[in-house]
Amino acid sequence: MIINPAVVKLFHYISSQVEEQKVLTHQGQLTCRYGYGRAMKTALQGESGQDFIGVHIKGDICNFVVCDGVGKSYQGSSNTRYLGNTLLDWLDSTVDWSSKEFLSYMEYIPVMAMKELQNPIPSATMYICGRIELPTLEEPVGRIWMAWQGDSRLRFWRDGLEVSQYFKGTINTKERWSISEGPLGGTPHVYQSRLEYGLPMRLQLYTDGLHDLDPIHERLPDEQIQILFDAPHTDGLIEDAAFLEFEW
Repeated sequence: MIINPAVVKLFHYISSQVEEQKVLTHQGQLTCRYGYGRAMKTALQGESGQDFIGVHIKGDICNFVVCDGVGKSYQGSSNTRYLGNTLLDWLDSTVDWSSKEFLSYMEYIPVMAMKELQNPIPSATMYICGRIELPTLEEPVGRIWMAWQGDSRLRFWRDGLEVSQYFKGTINTKERWSISEGPLGGTPHVYQSRLEYGLPMRLQLYTDGLHDLDPIHERLPDEQIQILFDAPHTDGLIEDAAFLEFEW
């Protein structure tokens, strides 16, 4: 089947880190919801958030990254942004999806950062990155590939049933990536699975600033997720928060 390039939907979102992003939805061949918020203390001081979201969708292909900067440092937000954009580039260009290749790349990024960022101040980041290749009527088997380190939440529903138990033992606060040393606390976790045409799925990613989502299994409407970002019960977010959700 030949697809007219004019009808292929493109969507590109990179969180600014210097302002909040209300919960919004992009509707294409898959549905993408996203939102971003800085901790209230960070916003009041006019500082950049250390979480990061990057999404690039072209037709039935989606690359995504969510990063959570660890602690506070002078260059923490820029280093997190550097990792996020670098991973998006890798997701768009790699042909080797093996765990070995990904580990090798994550070990090499500090070498690039040292040259491109001119001696960046050491800081660490937790991350989840991935690629969704949607199944279609013509190609009924697609693929999802993901890699991560840290405690950012990774939740997955198949046909309405949450199947996130596979990831629970791999969500670890001691694991992270350092811009000066590469992976810390262990090697990256890599997950790959086939996607079947016609089977409804939902993938939800968020950082610890939205931990109130942890016990909630049903799909919340935008306005309820926005309440979590507004955090009226604590007069604003205590931690930076990033939210990304896909449905297909």
